[in-house]
Amino acid sequence: MADGRAVLVTGGASGIGAGLARGFAAAGDRVLVVDVHDAEGRRVAEEVGGGYFHADVADFAANQHAVAEAVARFGRLDVVCLNAGVGGGSGLGAQFDPDAYRRSMSINLDGMVYGANAATAALRAQGGGAIVFTASIAALAPAVDLYYATAKHALIGLMRSMAMLLAKDHVTVNAICPGFVDTPIIAPVRDAIVQHGLALLRPAEVAALVLDVVADGDTGQAWETQAGRDAEPVAFRPIIPSRT
Repeated sequence: MADGRAVLVTGGASGIGAGLARGFAAAGDRVLVVDVHDAEGRRVAEEVGGGYFHADVADFAANQHAVAEAVARFGRLDVVCLNAGVGGGSGLGAQFDPDAYRRSMSINLDGMVYGANAATAALRAQGGGAIVFTASIAALAPAVDLYYATAKHALIGLMRSMAMLLAKDHVTVNAICPGFVDTPIIAPVRDAIVQHGLALLRPAEVAALVLDVVADGDTGQAWETQAGRDAEPVAFRPIIPSRT
């Protein structure tokens, strides 16, 4: 497209989301940064020459308004990066905090479901597009932050099923599953991660993968990416239904 693609990025005020906004803008695309952290979000939007929209992804109507803003601003919507996320903040048994659990699920899973549903009509109406979920390696393996892992595991099922259902509409749906990324979400445990000798990805590296995934045109893939390794799609064993 002569004017570049129209891209919406949730959680775009910092971390991977800010990296995504910068990456797409550098590729010549127009970006709407969506977040609840207004000052930081506006700074990123100004930096990339895009727009900013305040929306809490845990609210379905807010997701609908964000999509409507992108279409009104750019005239279309080509790529939707559903990236907003928070740590789980709850444990097992006596350490279980139902409020922290509900907050984690409302952003890490509900926000993805809401964002994808809000975007689907716009993408279908124009004949196609791309949805990319930011998941985690916690979507593929056990993790100490168990409710964060629960949401991310569910996200892979959402992605694979949506990819199947939207293929006929030429809407690709994929997920990226990064290892530890040097972002504010890991700030409380960053020192411990480094002390254990674990490598950190840069947000720009994750953004580069997302641009490649969108350009590739494949769908239904969960891409594992870790520092110092080539990214690769996860191989899921096909399930063959039994028959009488």
